Amino acid sequence: MFNFFTVVDEKDAKLISPVTLAFVGDAVYSLFVRQKLVLTSDYSTGKLQKISCEEVSAHGQNILLEKILPRFTEEELAVFKRGRNAKKPTHSKSASIAEYNNSTGLEAVLGYLYLVGRYDRLTELLN
Repeated sequence: MFNFFTVVDEKDAKLISPVTLAFVGDAVYSLFVRQKLVLTSDYSTGKLQKISCEEVSAHGQNILLEKILPRFTEEELAVFKRGRNAKKPTHSKSASIAEYNNSTGLEAVLGYLYLVGRYDRLTELLN
């Protein structure tokens, strides 16, 4: 049986493609933003969706990245760089190439931390 919170060994997580880590990290960040909004505001679902989209966008993620990049560990920075520099199968229509690459790097870090079970570190970075 599959467990929703399956933790991956760090060695195995480092073998996962950075774009795949970003795929997971995108979902992790989206859920974090939505949960935070629902638990800290009383907005209509339309307003929640608008705010959520702004924060989760490549541009919104770059704003977050500027704040937390100096706090990355060496390991997190290495995962970020792998994600940022990876060849991606798609591109953003509403963000610059630099913003899109940086957001992919950020998502890779978030995906990595989630998969290896570092939930406290995720919370620390995202708050």
